[in-house]
Amino acid sequence: MFLVTLALIAGMVGCAPFLLQYNLTISSTEGGEVTTPGEGTFTYDKGTVVSLVAEAEEGYYFVNWSGDVGTIADVNDAATNIKMNYHYSITANFGVNFTPMVAAGVYHTVGLKDDGTVIAVGLNDWGQCNFVGWMDIVQVTAGWYHTVGLKPGGTVVAVGYNDHGQLDVGGWTGIAQVDAGNHHTVGVKDDGTVVTAGWNMSGECNVGNWTDIIQVAAGGDHTVGVKADGTVVTVGNNGSAQCNVGNWTDIIQVAAGGSHTVGLKSDGTVLAVGSNSDLQCNVGNWTDIVQVATGGCHTVGLKSDGTVLAVGSNSDLQCDVGNWTDIVQVAAGGSHTVGLKADGTVLAVGSNSRGECNVDGWDLT
Repeated sequence: MFLVTLALIAGMVGCAPFLLQYNLTISSTEGGEVTTPGEGTFTYDKGTVVSLVAEAEEGYYFVNWSGDVGTIADVNDAATNIKMNYHYSITANFGVNFTPMVAAGVYHTVGLKDDGTVIAVGLNDWGQCNFVGWMDIVQVTAGWYHTVGLKPGGTVVAVGYNDHGQLDVGGWTGIAQVDAGNHHTVGVKDDGTVVTAGWNMSGECNVGNWTDIIQVAAGGDHTVGVKADGTVVTVGNNGSAQCNVGNWTDIIQVAAGGSHTVGLKSDGTVLAVGSNSDLQCNVGNWTDIVQVATGGCHTVGLKSDGTVLAVGSNSDLQCDVGNWTDIVQVAAGGSHTVGLKADGTVLAVGSNSRGECNVDGWDLT
């Protein structure tokens, strides 16, 4: 027995000690990814401290780590570490950033709150202000008598007048941005193609061959799309030359009014074509603009300093925005203008015949 024991001891001399190894399985929810060490299953020696880094996609934020988190240094930190004392499975969780915004229809105004819910004032004869069941909305837009909301993951909801099928968006998926015209609805898909629903009497829904689109705008009876290369395409009624955008370049955003089209260039200047009956296209001297909006017969521009410009019909004082300050987003309706302030409150001027400007008590944050 003594010789056998010596032999076993001798046989172990010079051998490496046995090391325990454990698996770390990492996944993430929609809205981001784990970039360090990545996602999948990884094997580490016992006691190894593994760095974890989670990165949120645009429009999302990191929430926390869940699962086997007992040895994670800080479950609420997107950049942390975990010590490998056993087999672990963890998940990086992400949430949606609901950015407040306003939208304006002909006689109603819509507000998106920072919790993803929606409120509205104004005409509701066709239920365009009825948002029962709406939640987790990331973008809203308002047409003549209908309202459209975009949900995370690219599905779309709509309420209001459906005389031409403009609410028939229930089967849409993979949508990145939506806009509502008088009687039609337009959506840009993640792959750069475009879908439409509603009135097509003037060909405003003939977008089946559009590709590489990054933003769309729906007007009275025309549709405008910005391509990734900064050029612009249009379909629909061109009776007032509102579709004459073939020579536009370097465009980053478009807006479509009743019978006019406005384009914002990357240098902050603005172009406009179409009906100029009320001087709604007189934007040639605008500079330092960061967003444009179009109403029935007026055009609104938001400057980088938070002030606002407006031209066009002022029959209901919808262009009286000269004293506005600290504005972060604007919207233009039939005959009214709405501005969202940095503190979440909302301003409105113009026609209030249906209560569309009754936003004094709104706080979207």
